[in-house]
Amino acid sequence: MEKHLLFSVTAKDFEIQTFRSGGKGGQNQNKVNSGVRLIHRASGARGEARDSRHQHQNRLAAFQRLLATPEWRGWHAMEVARRTGAVARAKEALEATMVKGNLVVEGQDADGRWVRMVDEE
Repeated sequence: MEKHLLFSVTAKDFEIQTFRSGGKGGQNQNKVNSGVRLIHRASGARGEARDSRHQHQNRLAAFQRLLATPEWRGWHAMEVARRTGAVARAKEALEATMVKGNLVVEGQDADGRWVRMVDEE
């Protein structure tokens, strides 16, 4: 099966924030913006790193942490489904099964027993 690119994510899709890391590391930590926070605007996923003294290493670590978040994974899965047409097919299948003969509506009566609320035709 041949693979092809569905979409790409670029730096424009992210808000990139740098900050002073603080903590251990001596005076350098208090003078250099080596901490990095990435926010993917579409999904709201966030990744942050301040482990290294180097901003480029922290940027890579922040990106890897962002990719591991449930927000990113959910957004990515939905975006792939939308672009491949899987969402449309799922909606069509759902509408096909939501016919009156396939639905049963139940509720509790005054005695707390479950009863059918709508008679089947």
